Amino acid sequence: MKEVEKKQLEETIIAVLKTIFDPDIPVSLYELGLIYKITIDDNNNVKILMTLTSPNCPVADALPAEVQRRIAAINGVESVEVELTFDPPWTPDRMSETAQLELDMFY
Repeated sequence: MKEVEKKQLEETIIAVLKTIFDPDIPVSLYELGLIYKITIDDNNNVKILMTLTSPNCPVADALPAEVQRRIAAINGVESVEVELTFDPPWTPDRMSETAQLELDMFY
């Protein structure tokens, strides 16, 4: 896969991630900083390393499954693996400026 195609696929994945919202916070997973890493291999297999705002999050099973389902639906993606981690733990510092503004947390 060419680097240009890989970059385009990554941009599409990010666009989709920006449409998946934490059910308790009106901000996307991507803007919250819950997506730690997106890896795409030469065969369009995608691996997403993500976290949740808390290990006790009530959607700990549902949210990674939704990410997997939504990314798998992207044209050109062969497979998707979503790995959930809590190392490093999520903190509000990981939020984008957009998320901070949305939640009135900008400092």
